[in-house]
Amino acid sequence: MAHFAELDENNKVTSVIVISNDEITDENGQEVEQLGFDYIHNVLKKPNRWVQTSYNNNFRVRYAGIGYTYDETLDAFIGPKPRDPITGQEYLSWILDPETADWKAPIPKPDDGNEYRWNENDQSWDLIE
Repeated sequence: MAHFAELDENNKVTSVIVISNDEITDENGQEVEQLGFDYIHNVLKKPNRWVQTSYNNNFRVRYAGIGYTYDETLDAFIGPKPRDPITGQEYLSWILDPETADWKAPIPKPDDGNEYRWNENDQSWDLIE
């Protein structure tokens, strides 16, 4: 099965659909993304912008989820910025790592076997006891 993410004007994923691999396979047995676009536009009559995504993360870094953003430069789907699991506050200080297409804290998390939680106010990692 082939998966395609629908994008809004800001490249944010608004839906993901599944279509048969038969619809994107050419006469040589090769998968062709353009065939998927053609099928979505001409048969399903869905005119918006679509980008193929991989359920197995084989391309575009990760599977597209609703609310993710497609970054054309990185050719990757990027999840929303992480949030504090207790307060729900978005970690505004976190930056996108272009090598991994993942968000990372401005200070690396200690790697000492302990559990930590990011403190956005102090820009530090707090030990969870």
